Amino acid sequence: MGSTLQLVLVRHGQSVWNTQHRLSGWADIGLTQRGRDQVAAAGRLLARSGFFFDEVYTSQLRRASDSTEIVLRELACSVLPVYQEWRLNERHYGALEGLGPVAAVLKFGFRQVIQCQRRFDVSPPPLALEDPRFPGNQPRFSEIPAECWPRAESMAQAWERVEPVWNERMSPAVRAGRRLLVVAHKNTLRVLIKQISGLAGEQVERLAIRTAQPLIIEMNSNLELQRAYFLENQKPLIV
Repeated sequence: MGSTLQLVLVRHGQSVWNTQHRLSGWADIGLTQRGRDQVAAAGRLLARSGFFFDEVYTSQLRRASDSTEIVLRELACSVLPVYQEWRLNERHYGALEGLGPVAAVLKFGFRQVIQCQRRFDVSPPPLALEDPRFPGNQPRFSEIPAECWPRAESMAQAWERVEPVWNERMSPAVRAGRRLLVVAHKNTLRVLIKQISGLAGEQVERLAIRTAQPLIIEMNSNLELQRAYFLENQKPLIV
């Protein structure tokens, strides 16, 4: 099998908290009108470029699932199977969730805040179990095994939970020639790219995953990364 295999990744459109520079994590934040327009444009671009899909993966969070619905509407692909995977939820920012940069630094200090954002293996301050932001206190996450509810996650921990989705579900489908679209979040897409590319943690932290910009991942038959580029301008992700 010598043909190039493809995977298409799309980060959700602009959310309400994106405009406020607040860390969203597992908070179920909706899209702005601009965000809805962004993902509609992404869907039209994919359609014009001749893309069509066999399976779609997204997260449990509304900003990703709504983006998925809009993209598929533009592609006229409403009958495709869509799998909502909690493991594709955004990295959990723990006690930083919902805070903007100034509030986070005032509460936890510059060093702690900056390290958990720039170091692959550093976790944010954890949530208390009684905190309403803890997933175990939110009914929408009740189907997730209790031992998997995060109090906070480093990028390394987010990678560990995304890895089984790739190994057990996505990679066999891609290897079989199925065309996959993944609509998720900046950090879960980053660690998915790490899984495919073998990039080091510090390289993954620097990947610029643009809002609502289709990212094309090309692999050989061994699922080794050959090329990663943004569809709109053909600009490479990894340089």
